[in-house]
Amino acid sequence: MILLSELNFELPLRNPIIIFSLVLFIILFSPILFNKIKVPPIIGLIVAGIIIGPYGLNLLLRDSSIVLFGTVGLQYIMFTAGLEIDLEEFKKNQFKSLVFGLYTFLIPMVIGTVAAYYILGFNIPSAILLSSMFATHTLLAYPITSRYGINRIRAVTLTIGGTIITDVLALLVLAAIVGMYKGDISSAFWIRLAVSSVIFAAIVFFIFPLIARWFFKKFDDNISQYIFVLAIVFLGCFLAEVAGLEAIIGAFLSGLAINRFIPHTSPLMNRIDFVGNALFIPFFLISVGMLVDFSVLFKGFGALKVAAVMIAMAVAGKYLAALLTQKTFKLANNERQMIFGLSNARVGATLAVVLVGYNVILGETPSGEPIRLLSEDVLNGTILMILVTCTLSSFTVEKASQEIALQESAKQDVAADEPDEKILISLAYPETVNNLVDLALLIKPHKSKAPVYALHVRDEQDEPEASESKQATGKKMMEKAINHAAATDNTIVPLNRFDLNISNGIIYTIKEHNITDLIMGLHRLAHAGDGFFGPVTETILERTPETIFIYNAAQPINTLNRIVVAVPPRAEYEQGFQHWFNRIRTIAKGTGLPLFIYAEARTLRILQQLNSSDKAPLTIVFEPFDNWQEFLIFSREVKPDDLFIIVSSRRGHLSYHPETEKLPYYLTKYFKQNSYIILYPEQLEGLTNPNLRSLEENAELIDKAGHYMRNIFTPGEPRNEKS
Repeated sequence: MILLSELNFELPLRNPIIIFSLVLFIILFSPILFNKIKVPPIIGLIVAGIIIGPYGLNLLLRDSSIVLFGTVGLQYIMFTAGLEIDLEEFKKNQFKSLVFGLYTFLIPMVIGTVAAYYILGFNIPSAILLSSMFATHTLLAYPITSRYGINRIRAVTLTIGGTIITDVLALLVLAAIVGMYKGDISSAFWIRLAVSSVIFAAIVFFIFPLIARWFFKKFDDNISQYIFVLAIVFLGCFLAEVAGLEAIIGAFLSGLAINRFIPHTSPLMNRIDFVGNALFIPFFLISVGMLVDFSVLFKGFGALKVAAVMIAMAVAGKYLAALLTQKTFKLANNERQMIFGLSNARVGATLAVVLVGYNVILGETPSGEPIRLLSEDVLNGTILMILVTCTLSSFTVEKASQEIALQESAKQDVAADEPDEKILISLAYPETVNNLVDLALLIKPHKSKAPVYALHVRDEQDEPEASESKQATGKKMMEKAINHAAATDNTIVPLNRFDLNISNGIIYTIKEHNITDLIMGLHRLAHAGDGFFGPVTETILERTPETIFIYNAAQPINTLNRIVVAVPPRAEYEQGFQHWFNRIRTIAKGTGLPLFIYAEARTLRILQQLNSSDKAPLTIVFEPFDNWQEFLIFSREVKPDDLFIIVSSRRGHLSYHPETEKLPYYLTKYFKQNSYIILYPEQLEGLTNPNLRSLEENAELIDKAGHYMRNIFTPGEPRNEKS
């Protein structure tokens, strides 16, 4: 038992319980208070760090525990930037990212070197090293873009790519300058750095994805998956340091490497965001504030002069780089502001440069004082530069985010005039619930308000004992679906009903709630020869015209490699053609998987037009495929880790092909180990006759009749008896 008299309240505080409690209350109340005065919460946490730090009220020391959590927070920001980046957008903006990275490195380097040499009187090596601090930046304000839901737009993606380029180049300058003074620079040094960097990149981009795919296939425990992701990230940070690079580069590239294994709408992504925003990133911001020492303002004119020049050059360099990027690529003004805001803050790499430069001793003065590569005035000026640039960055990104978010919401309001979309999940087996919910949330467009329903139907004709058992099973499945969706910050509307039979219950639910998309799983005996679809699914296909997804999940959707889509001839004539294409595009965008579509030439042209007319077209590989009688070609094209989507048709409709009748046999025999979706598009109700032959069969009969009549009326020619 600890007595009150035994508690130590001396400053700085040393009791770990009190320290952690204080930090948590700061994380809780600081954003609340600063939101009241319209100041970004990031600034609130930095100011709180200044107040409680060793240069403020001295409540806390910036000891190893604060440094540890702060370092984790910095790596976490870079990791989430790589993890949340839109890979499709990143590929499109690779060149823009490269150009911006060069701009944001070269411009601050040039103007910083000139200012340090002519205004501050530094020698050339010190001037170049000082200007490399201006070239670096930290994505401190990135969480603001996530909060506004615009972290995947072009300006943010472009800035993230440029961040890696400029930080790598700045750290290479640091290595060259320090190595020159220490005598370590030689051709062997650069060869060693290049080889180690290549090995590091190969491990991250080739080995990490293999490990991630294996792990996510084998283990579905939520806690294990989160710990695995953290372990991968910090292994990447360690390997980056071993290769001679900065840890933040390892964190970003690790996030990029496992990006497609963690869909944006997945429970795992939600947990990663939650823990980072609730704990690690606030710790980092508080630790940044604890560095600030306002007493440097009173240490003479020299310190103020150095700080003023550093702040002016740092801000001017990044603004000019953002302005030149805007003019080069004709970006909007708020995009320029976003780029400037995100690239203006300095923390991680800047501290690394100044501390290394400060610790390089060139000699001694006559009085015995050490002559440093970067003086104490530069060290103090750096702390003030960090405070000013972080503050300016937060305000700029907050304002730009508000403007861009308003524009994005205005675009969505225009799109809201389209017919309402409602998604229904039919729950039948407990083991398929999570997979069906994942698919439903994937086909739902980002930020869409379309409701997602989960339905469980009980047959009124069941015996009492069986009915009670099914009721208990249905309740568990419904709870599982609701909890799984809640883990992604999504809501599922539960529906339970009794009906004469299960198919009737589903059909009437579709009609009552105006459902546009139905998601079902295959029944358990589908691959056992006991009717592939089963009577429930077959009845629903006959009696409902809506879009239906029949999903067989052989592995988690986040472990897949590609999406391969087979489209029948004349699919473009069906009413739901554009709707299912948009759904498939949404799946591809949400998972980050490459999309391959096989269809006849005319269908491909229309699909290409639809894709190119979209405001954010995807990179899609369109492959011609005309003969559905050779459907088994896909047994070679579709790999084990591919998602195979077969666009089918109800019998008697325009895109119906007799080969689709063989789908159950093909899928059972050749694709049993694959994840696949059989997609029935929305088709006009009441315009079908199941007794009609397909157009191919009719065309063949007409062709035979033509041959026969020509042989009758053309004397002397042998008749073609081939049938």
